[in-house]
Amino acid sequence: MLRKYIVILILLFCCFSFSGIAQTYQLPAGKKYHKVKFELINNLMVIPIDVNGTELSFVLDSGVGTPILFNLADQDSIQLNNVTEITINGLGDGDPINALKSTGNFVQLGNVKNISQNIYVVMDAGINFSPSLGIPVHGIIGYDLFRDFVVDINYIKQTIKFHDPELYKYKKSKNNRVVDLSVIRKKAYLDAFVMINKTEEVPVKLLLDTGSSDAVWLFEDERIQLPEKHYQDFLGKGLAGDIFGKRTKISHLKISDFVLSDAKAAFPDMETFTTISDFGGRNGSLGGEVIRRFNVVFDYKNEKLIMAKNANFSKMFQYNISGIDLQHAGMRYVSERITDSNGVVNNDAKTYGDVQIILQGATRLSLVPEIVVSGIRQGSPAHSAGLREGDVILAVNGKRIHRYKLQEIMHMLNVKKDKRIKVLVERYDNDLLFSFELKPLFDEQ
Repeated sequence: MLRKYIVILILLFCCFSFSGIAQTYQLPAGKKYHKVKFELINNLMVIPIDVNGTELSFVLDSGVGTPILFNLADQDSIQLNNVTEITINGLGDGDPINALKSTGNFVQLGNVKNISQNIYVVMDAGINFSPSLGIPVHGIIGYDLFRDFVVDINYIKQTIKFHDPELYKYKKSKNNRVVDLSVIRKKAYLDAFVMINKTEEVPVKLLLDTGSSDAVWLFEDERIQLPEKHYQDFLGKGLAGDIFGKRTKISHLKISDFVLSDAKAAFPDMETFTTISDFGGRNGSLGGEVIRRFNVVFDYKNEKLIMAKNANFSKMFQYNISGIDLQHAGMRYVSERITDSNGVVNNDAKTYGDVQIILQGATRLSLVPEIVVSGIRQGSPAHSAGLREGDVILAVNGKRIHRYKLQEIMHMLNVKKDKRIKVLVERYDNDLLFSFELKPLFDEQ
């Protein structure tokens, strides 16, 4: 197998300097907006962005300031300009991480261009969100795009319109609500209310974070108390390591006059936030599992957010009932018969993977992603049944998983309470079948 090497071309800061050019994104003259399709993966928006001539995939993350690159191992080369070494902080249980700061980069998203974009680059190969998302993701980008445009996101059509702020006009509708934002230090906050235990509503200030796949995070204090019914869980991965906390649900979350009942919530362990010295009155964050229930328009310039309910609004919040976390872990070959019992070739047989090898016209070998158990919650149904971290998933309820995307497999494992799940895994070259029943995490669920 050929091994790819990443080559970073560092242009020395010598003859020409971009330091005098403002870091702004521009539309072509006279164009009102640019429309982009995004892929919605685990409540996150993934968009294609060209960096100095190399096309990469970014998560659109309203919770990040300067764009950050990582997971560049699948790139033969990428050009980075004017590089210096820095240290950056991130959420997680680890230490601050070493990174590169690169200035004067040409970044392009369709017709949207910035000729002098600052970028941070994390070289640690361990920081890679692609395996848990199931598609290549090379970075996160946020504030600079939200600052320079009115950003109109349609979660149902999976489109984003980047509007020229000078030409954008608000459309009045009985379905829209205009919510005040506070944009502070490159991050946007909104005011909301939470009712924790069916007692009284508590006002909260939440970070608006499209880069979080979760619903709502809350910081415990004298007003915001962790409900009695909860469980310890892995909440996600930050730049500085894994994030853990308590998973629960609250009576409701209220934004303007939109009320989400039995809202999924998490109380992260506060050790995660040791690098943050001042929360500025923030009580938590609002993530993609809530935001995707609306079509939203971000207007940072006027500090407004326009919200309208969409078809996702009334959908139940998703919990990891089985207790299994999955991720991609390289590739594997699977064999499939492509003839029927009479030896007739089925030309309509669906193919999977990027590489197929036909053996004597009857069997096809396909190179497909290998899906493994990356984590398992103590005391969960899957843990009690005997599944272990590192098990290779082969089939769920008789369905061979190489035919499905990672998030589709997660849905199979957590389809509904009281459902019996059968999981076929490979462990040390042996195929093992495990069975367990999904039990509700909370009595009211």
